[in-house]
Amino acid sequence: MTNSVIDVATIEALIATACRAPSLHNSQPWKWVIDGRTVHLYADPERLLPVTDNSGRQMLISCGAALDHLRTAAAAAGLDSEISRFPDGADSDHLAIVEFHSAVKTSDADLARGAAISSRRTDRLAFLPVWEWRTASVALDHIATDFNVGLEEIVPQRRAELAHVSHLTAARHRYDSSYKAELQWWTGRTTLPDGIPAKAVASRAESSRVPFGRDFPAADRQPVQRAEFGIDRSQILVLTTNGDSRPEWLLCGEALSTILLECTARGLATCPLTHMTELADSRNLIRQMLTEPGIPQVVIRVGSAAGGPSEPLTPRRPLSDVIEIVPPDSLGRI
Repeated sequence: MTNSVIDVATIEALIATACRAPSLHNSQPWKWVIDGRTVHLYADPERLLPVTDNSGRQMLISCGAALDHLRTAAAAAGLDSEISRFPDGADSDHLAIVEFHSAVKTSDADLARGAAISSRRTDRLAFLPVWEWRTASVALDHIATDFNVGLEEIVPQRRAELAHVSHLTAARHRYDSSYKAELQWWTGRTTLPDGIPAKAVASRAESSRVPFGRDFPAADRQPVQRAEFGIDRSQILVLTTNGDSRPEWLLCGEALSTILLECTARGLATCPLTHMTELADSRNLIRQMLTEPGIPQVVIRVGSAAGGPSEPLTPRRPLSDVIEIVPPDSLGRI
């Protein structure tokens, strides 16, 4: 099968799976254009969070995660993806062109990660430590290397420092009415297909046991979930890039996607954290904790949730809102 005989329905199904990717506050800041033979990924600047993400860095990381989810879904379906990143120098929001071709072989890893897309979610509750972490960490290191990004674990002796960074970040935002209004807008939704549902936010008692989380408006939930876990004992990872450019942000998002799916395939719970990398001071403090050079982009908690997620998947926007179908070649050969 080559890209010329993949029907639109198949492409739409792959994009629907790709849209399960994580994004800042579940903002889903992407647009997909299908021109009959190829898929074009665009950032959607109308869904930029201007206070939390004024540079668009997290928007690009989110779109990178969606791009990798598309590649992973295609691989699980027996298709290779040929990706051209930033193909149009005149349009910085045109992030990628994807063409599909029959794969010679589908690996077990492709199948496992593809299956993991339907169950992966951001889990903001406390975790238990990972059994046989060394084996998992080696696999995650290999993934980061393949994407040319750095991945480093915060050693236990420095977890208190990271918690301090998280608290400092929250303190910086405490009297920022614009930040709080934006956070409130995207949190606690019950009927809209984007944003963070109330059920996905930890209660005050639950969040107090995870000293690294963003300070969301607390959910009112009884009883407290995983009370028996005590204080969070997750492994803490930091994704870094050599520079701080749009191509590196996109690639970081792709690496984040594969790492999260690999963890999910291994039965592990994950929670990406970006609030500590939104402020320059906080980023610098995290950078000082690392042994290798690099610019921190995303912090990731990885752990065991012993029994799996207890809440439904967060909603996604209708495909009609994120996909445009145009006549073949109407975009030109870019």
